[in-house]
Amino acid sequence: MDFSYTIYILIIPIFTFLFLGFFYNKIKPIVSGWIGVAALSVVAILSYYTAIQYFLHVPKVDGAFTTFYGFKYNWMNFTETLRIDMGVMIDPISVMMLVVVSTISLMVHIYSRGYMKGDRGYTRFFAFLSLFTFSMMGLVVATNLFQIYIFWELVGLSSFLLIGFYYEKPSAVAAAKKAFIVTRFADLGFLIGILLMGYYGGSYDFMTLNDINGVAISNWASHSFMGLSVITWALILMFMGGAGKSAMFPLHIWLPDAMEGPTPVSALIHAATMVVAGVYLVARMFPMFHFVENGYALHVVAWVGAISTLIAAIIALTQYDIKRVLAFSTMSQIGYMMLALGVSGYYEHEGVGYMASMWHLFTHAMFKALLFLAAGSVIHSVHSNFMQDMGGLHKYMKITSITFLIAALSISGFPFTAGFFSKDEILLAAFKHNKPIYFITLFVAGLTAFYMFRLYFSIFWGKKTEYEHTPHESPWSMTLPMLFLAFMSIASGYLPMTEWLTPDRVGFHGHVNWGMASIAVAVGLIGIIIAYVFYKKPTNYPERISKAFGRLYQWTFRKFYMDELYLFITKKIIFKRIAAPFAWFDRNVVDGTMNLIGNSTVRGSKLIKGLQSGKIQDYALAFVGGVFVLVLIVLYIW
Repeated sequence: MDFSYTIYILIIPIFTFLFLGFFYNKIKPIVSGWIGVAALSVVAILSYYTAIQYFLHVPKVDGAFTTFYGFKYNWMNFTETLRIDMGVMIDPISVMMLVVVSTISLMVHIYSRGYMKGDRGYTRFFAFLSLFTFSMMGLVVATNLFQIYIFWELVGLSSFLLIGFYYEKPSAVAAAKKAFIVTRFADLGFLIGILLMGYYGGSYDFMTLNDINGVAISNWASHSFMGLSVITWALILMFMGGAGKSAMFPLHIWLPDAMEGPTPVSALIHAATMVVAGVYLVARMFPMFHFVENGYALHVVAWVGAISTLIAAIIALTQYDIKRVLAFSTMSQIGYMMLALGVSGYYEHEGVGYMASMWHLFTHAMFKALLFLAAGSVIHSVHSNFMQDMGGLHKYMKITSITFLIAALSISGFPFTAGFFSKDEILLAAFKHNKPIYFITLFVAGLTAFYMFRLYFSIFWGKKTEYEHTPHESPWSMTLPMLFLAFMSIASGYLPMTEWLTPDRVGFHGHVNWGMASIAVAVGLIGIIIAYVFYKKPTNYPERISKAFGRLYQWTFRKFYMDELYLFITKKIIFKRIAAPFAWFDRNVVDGTMNLIGNSTVRGSKLIKGLQSGKIQDYALAFVGGVFVLVLIVLYIW
């Protein structure tokens, strides 16, 4: 099968970025929007065609999907086995991610034509969207660790530009810097892990490293450090990079602030693509995570995911900015994907956790992007982000209300929506392999249903707010992508993911475990009913509950004071206790020594510069004086 055309999936968006960037002042805004949409339409068509060809027409080898290269070029050689290639790798999860990224990016491009209309940075916005799409596409088709790291950093750059798009706003600039710095700190661990993996694993190539009979997995115990193999340390450090990019605890603090960017950016970066990069990295390296040291690093992944999903869901209960509620919801759902990988086996049905994680990644992309776009539609209409300024919008924005409801039902695991199928498989995997994590995920399922319908009822029903301007439905350029994503929030649950996305690539016949599913549905319905009672009509229940929980409510509202903790550590400890003494030593000792040497040289030169004044009479006087002194020495001393 020839997949050489897939290189154009990368070429088209980067060419679009360069074209819009270079001709920024010469292109009419409406034209730049259509250029972006047309380019991403071609990319999406190529991605869909690749998925159809790969999953439906490529013959399996011994019942398993194989790997193809659409393009592969040797860039650097260090040894015979240690080399860096640049290429396009076609396998089940890369093809799945091509569909996810291209679909969400195309919907965001179409939506942005209406949402960003009249913005003076319109063309710049579409250029940045194309750069981000190129970066994310390059990440998901990478053939080796160094290629994925290069595009990983490009994704970070793109997100920095998009989060800080409104650079006139100090809050947007601060949010962009915060996201960039936190993820760069995490990426330092990622880079160290890559270097360790190359040195001790003998390769950067994914196919070589993930070979279960290969050197890296077979000889993992040959080197150890502090009781763990060096390969395990490398995996944990690489996961540190993934935890930063996917906003896992405790590296999650950048995600809520990243909502300062335009709402379509939130849908593209922080709901469907960038934040799942960490999940994709663990899935890409899953054979190593699973087999090296009996899956020690995978246990770390599972518990970080479980803690993150719980903390994020609790915080989301008390937030009032609708985009920040969705941001913590994203963190919680990414935690679901991480813990599903962490409790997964490898062969046949034991790999249900891996499959469920990838399936939930796919379904989550659809319904979470829809939630953000619907939130953007509301913000576009009422010019506020806060639930207190909303209410009764169903009467004015029926399309937005219905599509938001579909997405809320899907993320809550309502029967026969896409989220129901993928979340059910995650709960099943957790129940089979780790009971404590299962109960955490079940509890979070109830919290998710509650805070999502708290959001829905507060915005579209609840109190009848008096608006300065009568709200209205968004234009078709915004509602059409929402309608498509609403359809996908249901239809993506019926794709045969159990046959396509398994760790051993063989696939298995999946079915709904109605016993387990019934428990999860009941918990979700309880959350929805409580939200209905509290928020469908104005009541004093929320105030009474917040007073009853008192200090705990304040802690969750302040996001467990994680930002304050980071500020305390960076300012009070790192800056004052560590950096300040080093700065004093640098200024007073290092710089002082250099300044002393320099000043002494200057003073000495001033004292002796008269010896070479250029005046003949001075030289004659010195000559005669010298002769006189020599004569005296000869006559009276020698």
